[in-house]
Amino acid sequence: QVQLVESGGGLVQAGGSLRLSCVASGRTFDSSIMGWVRQAPGKEREFVASMRWNGGSTTYAESVKGRFTISGDNGKNTVYLQMNSLKPEDTAVYYCAARALWSSMWNYWGQGTQVTVSS
Repeated sequence: QVQLVESGGGLVQAGGSLRLSCVASGRTFDSSIMGWVRQAPGKEREFVASMRWNGGSTTYAESVKGRFTISGDNGKNTVYLQMNSLKPEDTAVYYCAARALWSSMWNYWGQGTQVTVSS
């Protein structure tokens, strides 16, 4: 079992920045993918970014490419999402998620943290 706890959400004006954190606890493993998924009211969940826990390439949704950066600190079991140049359309609940390398679906989810960007 893996527990994920997000923090760092809040209210910010367009053009501002926020940094989200996700702390993982419980059973962890090296061959896993960590990521961020968001959901706005009335919309489906949308992939934002992901990275290999043990290092390697990162992937981003086209809508956030060049503005968001995913990173991790293995010593702290923490994944971050640095969000710059925020837009009102970035407003959503942001979820931390994890899956095994061989999985096509996210296996673990955090409780979510609200990000609101005003125009």
